[in-house]
Amino acid sequence: MEDTCDKAAAFLGTVFEGAELSLEVSLKESRDGCVLDFRGQDAEMLQAAGGELLEALQHLVNQAFGRDLPRGQRLVCDVHGFRATREAELRAMAQHAADRVRATGLAFVFGPMNSNERRIIHMTLADNPDLFTESIGEGAGRRLRVSLKDN
Repeated sequence: MEDTCDKAAAFLGTVFEGAELSLEVSLKESRDGCVLDFRGQDAEMLQAAGGELLEALQHLVNQAFGRDLPRGQRLVCDVHGFRATREAELRAMAQHAADRVRATGLAFVFGPMNSNERRIIHMTLADNPDLFTESIGEGAGRRLRVSLKDN
């Protein structure tokens, strides 16, 4: 796994250099694989528009190098703790949606989200026996719906 992470980091370093971006890549191990952490003058650009560029880089390295990782492991791209902050936001949003669904009995539908964000909400609510989560829609408009389970 370490070799694959090193290759992915070197690849991104080459991409950043070719694009004349002032970004450096460092590696951290995580329980799910490895984190490619970016820092440098251009780091803020990766967080713009909800982290779309960061997501694109993560998708790119996982397509290129992810197949070489053990099953269940993945490459995660992060900058300035953006992922941890966003994950905490999504977990709070999931709990808010769960409370609202229980209070009103009506389904709650989140706005469009990428697959990683939907996964975090699915996982956050997975242990709630009274709730059901499902992804709905297509492509970039894919959303997540939280509703009460039919008993």
